[in-house]
Amino acid sequence: MPIATVNPANGETLKTYEAMGEEEIERRLQLAEATFRTYRTTTFAERARLLHRAADLLDEDQQDIARVMTTEMGKPVTQARAEAAKCAKVMRWYADHAEELLADEEPSAADVKDSGASRALVRYRPMGPVLAVMPWNFPLWQVVRFAAPALMAGNVGLLKHASNVPQTALYLEDLFHRAGFTQGAFQTLLIGSGAIDEILRDDRVKAATLTGSEPAGRAVAATAGEMIKKTVLELGGSDPYVVMPSADIDRAAQIAVTARVQNNGQSCIAAKRFIVHTDVYDAFAERFVAGMKALTVGDPLAEETDVGPLASEQGRADLEELVDDARRSGARVLCGGERPDGDGWYYPPTVLADIAREMRIHREEAFGPVATLYRAADLEEAVLIANDSPFGLSSNVWTRDEAEVDRFVRDLEAGGVYVNGMTASHPALPFGGVKRSGYGRELSGHGIREFCNITTVWHGA
Repeated sequence: MPIATVNPANGETLKTYEAMGEEEIERRLQLAEATFRTYRTTTFAERARLLHRAADLLDEDQQDIARVMTTEMGKPVTQARAEAAKCAKVMRWYADHAEELLADEEPSAADVKDSGASRALVRYRPMGPVLAVMPWNFPLWQVVRFAAPALMAGNVGLLKHASNVPQTALYLEDLFHRAGFTQGAFQTLLIGSGAIDEILRDDRVKAATLTGSEPAGRAVAATAGEMIKKTVLELGGSDPYVVMPSADIDRAAQIAVTARVQNNGQSCIAAKRFIVHTDVYDAFAERFVAGMKALTVGDPLAEETDVGPLASEQGRADLEELVDDARRSGARVLCGGERPDGDGWYYPPTVLADIAREMRIHREEAFGPVATLYRAADLEEAVLIANDSPFGLSSNVWTRDEAEVDRFVRDLEAGGVYVNGMTASHPALPFGGVKRSGYGRELSGHGIREFCNITTVWHGA
């Protein structure tokens, strides 16, 4: 895949870039290693000052970088601006909280008395250069939610971004440099996916984090396992959205539309499988389909647009295959389901009903504005349908019954359970999945400690 900006609204190639050669990659690895030796000794106060400056610069750049993101991968520009604002927020959160989150932990003298220690403590130390392999769907946020905690912990970052968002990738490197971070603290590697394996095998790279597809995660995990290196993986998702009879149906249907089509439906944490109790199924379906039909699909740079084009022509083709397979196997199309005429990689908001287990869309992730509707007889069946997936990133539950909430929290196989609302990441809350959605956590104190050397310090009597 070429490293290029191709506008998904019309298919026009705007900029192309040459992949870095071996000599340039080696220079950057050397720089990362050398920078880490000194950057690791900087104070939290100094790191926080730099990260606050980066957040301020990002706020100033918000309009411009939003247009770049929209032009590169097609998200509505209003959502691109919100993404930039969220990135500044997570920078400030880690700048303000990192020292507390990574403070020494000291057990009581009584607890360690029989260890022979007069004193013992746990210290969080940085690991070194961390390779981040990041996707195109949230081209700013996915990177910053790694970079902010990594830099505050004293690590340095090497970014291999998706090949269709090179301008965003280069902007991120420039942003951190303008903020005052030394040149080797955060570097963008303009490389193809074929170069990842060799870089990950390099002894100077101490760990890796990947957000992306299951095959990409398997490849990185396999190499990291062979080299005995720490990884965090955030992979695909096919999140359930369960609606029970006690729910506010109007509100549940309204939020369901946003939960499905956010980022043009190209989000791992977007709700994709809508599992509705039979007593309220018809009422929910009517409102949900009406909401999907009412969305404005069009130019992603227009302020009124709700849904823009998919990021790539292949992505649209893959989505069409899932819908066509479901239709051939008996699914009913309640709205959408047909590629529109004209330029760009657009696909309409689509709702499918009568989903069967043998359909590909039941077990594969639909990365676009396509929702599947399921009817559940009771809570037990709702849980069975929700868990009948290889993925387990997050989940959404709508009910006013506290006993039902307890059951869903206990039984749903997911990294998060959002009650009476849609899944959304927040700096203070850990984020990640189970099953084939990956392992490890980002954000919160859990995220910043993922790439720390958790060191036991023991003092003799």
